[in-house]
Amino acid sequence: MGVAQRVWYVRKFIFGGVYRMKNDLLINLDSLHTTELGIVRIKRNLNLPDIDVVAWCKDKIRNSNSIVRQGKNWYAHTVDAVITVNAHSFTIITAHKAK
Repeated sequence: MGVAQRVWYVRKFIFGGVYRMKNDLLINLDSLHTTELGIVRIKRNLNLPDIDVVAWCKDKIRNSNSIVRQGKNWYAHTVDAVITVNAHSFTIITAHKAK
């Protein structure tokens, strides 16, 4: 983890039998939103059908492998995607297929 990369953790909790740290993104999951262009971009990048993108992202973030804050953004890494969320406004910026 680089110097510029910071991970902000608030407190531990048990999730699915695995110890994880609770962070601001998980605490503010209900505030998560995106723009109309964000919906189009996420659907295009992940080849998603006509679904509620925000609900899909919330579920993926809730069950993510890791959540890292780097600068002004949160990055939620899941098995099949990386979701980028603005750390101040909790706006879903984009999502890409995991490499």
